[in-house]
Amino acid sequence: MNNPSLVILAAGMGSRYGGLKQLDQLGPSGETIIDYSLRDAMDAGFKKIVFVIRKSFETDFKSKISDKVKKAVEVHHVFQEFDTEIEGLDMAVPFREKPWGTGHAILVCESVVKEPFAVINADDYYGKDAFIQIYDFLTTSVSDSSYGMVGYSLDKTLSENGYVSRGVCQTEDGLLKEIKERTKIKKEAAAIYYNDGNEQHPLPNDSVVSMNFWGFDHSVFPHLKNCFRQFLGQKQIDPKAEFFIPILVDELINSGQVKLKVMNSKDQWYGVTYKEDKETVMSVFSDFSKNGHYKNPVW
Repeated sequence: MNNPSLVILAAGMGSRYGGLKQLDQLGPSGETIIDYSLRDAMDAGFKKIVFVIRKSFETDFKSKISDKVKKAVEVHHVFQEFDTEIEGLDMAVPFREKPWGTGHAILVCESVVKEPFAVINADDYYGKDAFIQIYDFLTTSVSDSSYGMVGYSLDKTLSENGYVSRGVCQTEDGLLKEIKERTKIKKEAAAIYYNDGNEQHPLPNDSVVSMNFWGFDHSVFPHLKNCFRQFLGQKQIDPKAEFFIPILVDELINSGQVKLKVMNSKDQWYGVTYKEDKETVMSVFSDFSKNGHYKNPVW
């Protein structure tokens, strides 16, 4: 089996956060969250990295991120814009200003990804355990009928500074059965709730949630293209519609074409959904350096 690659989704602009958080320096020596993910991925065995970025910050991104690792691993950059075309699909859309979402972001990588691959967000800290588990899965178990994801306990993925949205998973015998996007999730007192627009509903603290850490076989690309074609047929005139990875995953699971293994991370997730999260994450990364969890500097 080919050595797997890692696709890092970094084309989003972080609207709630208020800036380009992918390049925010949060570690004690100026490290970004991507630096920690790259370190963990390379330690786990990944030797090929594909960055999905925007042309508008290509130069800045390369100087601050990719140039640090280009001598140690194979590095590719692909671009996701609102008008990035996918071969064979009608992408003509009026009034659109932002890219089509995470599913579209994977599709733009098809020309450079020919092997099993993992997918992560650039602005999420996943922890070492997740990369070890997904690398093992991609080198031993992935196939055209078996994909995977790393799940997190809901109570380890919240922000103290506002609501979050999470893909809440239903699992059975270690396999994903259903994933539902829940918005406005927040912890109040000792309980966690989500708001469906009308009222609050409780969620178990240990609910398994997706943080967009996936493991796919190359066979996912034709599935993605077919699913995106159907999505465009329904949503093409909506300038804000986004084609998310779980849309495809749900379709593949429900049709019985693919089983999706859920690996559970033991680690705490960290991210900067809101500007106020930055201080917490910087403190955590400082502690990581002090206790030897990471070298300081990372590179």
